[in-house]
Amino acid sequence: MAITTLLVANRGEIACRIFRTCRDLGITTVAVYSDADADALHVREADLAVRLPGAAPADTYLRGDLVVAAARAAGADAVHPGYGFLSENAAFAAAVQDAGLVWVGPPVKAIELMASKTRAKELMAGAGVPLLAPVDPATAGPGDLPLLLKAAAGGGGRGMRIVRELDALPQELLAAAAEAASAFGDGEVFAEPYVERGRHVEVQVMADAHDTVWALGTRDCSLQRRHQKVIEEAPAPGLDDALRTRLNEAAVAASRAVDYRGAGTVEFLVSAEGRPYFLEMNTRLQVEHPVTEAVFGLDLVALQLRVAEGEPLPSPEPPQPSGHAVEARLYAEDPARDWQPQTGALFTLEVPEGPGLRLDTGYTGGDTIGVHYDPMIAKVIAHAPTRTEAVRLLARALERARIHGPVTNRDLLVRSLRHPDFAAARLDTGFYDRHLADLTAPGVGDPATAALAATLAEAVRGAETVRPARPGGPAPARFGAWRNVPSQPQRKRYRSEPDGTEHEVTYRTPRTGVPEPHETPGTRVLTATPDRVTLEVDGLTRHFAITPHADRVHVDATDASYTFTALPRFTDPATHTAPGSLLAPMPGTVVRLAEGLAAGVTVEAGQPLIWLEAMKMEHRILAPASGTVTALHAAPGHQVEVGALLAVVQEDPAATPVPVPVPEETV
Repeated sequence: MAITTLLVANRGEIACRIFRTCRDLGITTVAVYSDADADALHVREADLAVRLPGAAPADTYLRGDLVVAAARAAGADAVHPGYGFLSENAAFAAAVQDAGLVWVGPPVKAIELMASKTRAKELMAGAGVPLLAPVDPATAGPGDLPLLLKAAAGGGGRGMRIVRELDALPQELLAAAAEAASAFGDGEVFAEPYVERGRHVEVQVMADAHDTVWALGTRDCSLQRRHQKVIEEAPAPGLDDALRTRLNEAAVAASRAVDYRGAGTVEFLVSAEGRPYFLEMNTRLQVEHPVTEAVFGLDLVALQLRVAEGEPLPSPEPPQPSGHAVEARLYAEDPARDWQPQTGALFTLEVPEGPGLRLDTGYTGGDTIGVHYDPMIAKVIAHAPTRTEAVRLLARALERARIHGPVTNRDLLVRSLRHPDFAAARLDTGFYDRHLADLTAPGVGDPATAALAATLAEAVRGAETVRPARPGGPAPARFGAWRNVPSQPQRKRYRSEPDGTEHEVTYRTPRTGVPEPHETPGTRVLTATPDRVTLEVDGLTRHFAITPHADRVHVDATDASYTFTALPRFTDPATHTAPGSLLAPMPGTVVRLAEGLAAGVTVEAGQPLIWLEAMKMEHRILAPASGTVTALHAAPGHQVEVGALLAVVQEDPAATPVPVPVPEETV
């Protein structure tokens, strides 16, 4: 059956990406959207759109009945689930087919068989796929440590815990089961050995209904935070031919064991010794599919649609791969502050275009990043003949991108790609555990000079505002905008975001009208306009693009980007908070409190007190000091805004703080 109208049961980047292929194939597109996404890019790009009332995923994108009804209302004849949400929900796939619609995904039975990791492992054992032996938590001993606890249903790291001490096992089992039940409606948890310094390597498969199964090479996805991938590449570097062959053969065997159809991914953990172990099979398209598309010259979404229409794959064997591809996920988050997600207006999103570069995104400049969904802004992909060239191309593209708005992980991505261990393909899932402090330390850039450029641009802007040019008249005189004696030194204070470093800039506006730095030896102004400043610094010419937004100014140089918040000359006393105040670091929902937490109880420094959930992540608010809770404003179910007062802990000077390690948070 030929597909003429396709509804994408998803949002954001993946919906936009599927629509792109549909346009190339002449297929009409239908979007669904929540109230929070009413003006989202995927809605603007679709031919038709259907509202799902509400904002929370549980009320909208996870309501299979509403999605099927939307498909019927729009006259769609097929449904593509994208990834996440209902993409691996067998009941939803069955409901789509029961409604007489084409399901662009694997058979319902294959989804069911792979939905439970415990059942999937049993099936894979019968197919000869290499596995880690499961561990019974009830009988685990010291020799079984470390252990990895995992949710049997779902993915994305929810319900995952690493256990290194037997005493902690019962508590971690309860916590993992509770999180799994909350995230997936299934609290089943299992345990297996935790492989230290293992690599996450996966194989992309594509299968049709005519007995053809393609193994489309390997991908390395070892660079992860909170068990979610950050940088992916294809092919996985540093694997010998024998291991590649074994992985490909195991992926094909896994696919045939469940009579698979369409696109899927078989994931493996590869030990430091080079032994592979089956992790799971994702019965859907993966976020990182573009690197495989680049290397093999394929459109995997087009192949999904082809297979769903009952057509065979183009040939018995896949095309030959060419070159190397690397993908970086650009997130609205602050890696230096425990990966806290960020929200707000995305004023500018511009990534350089050029041969070998690709941008997949669900946002454009002017959109808003909200609290309800994943914090990924975009994926930037680079393809080149060699790994070294692809990595260099991607790092430079990210470095030159203009991203104005919430804090992002852009600098972390650039530093990761240029890290010696990454360059040498020394990859494993503990990369950020070892290197995060160095990767988020203050950079080698020059924020002080960038702040100077921002100040000079503002001074010119102010002068032009005060003395606008008359039509046909001479250019405006450039005098200081807020001083009667503009030639005297003037000061401007900025706070660098997100590290909080303050910069004070002193400058003068002489009779020439061009502002110049005051007491800044070795620096000379070459040009200064409201949006561009060129300076000569110690004999080197440097260019700065200046973009103001409200009280913030973004400065893009050729080698780094900076965000500054303009500070008032005097501090407003109303902005002070009481010592020990716990403020919400982001908008979100209070999901639980520490047992027995109430006003009057004593707590220890570093003790987790409050759990917030925002943008698919769970965050723990810790006691800032040992002392007494004097106020508690948070309660489970409360929606809070950023900066909301959650609790106050009054420090007890006589108390001896007991260091409590910050527990690992999962997604």
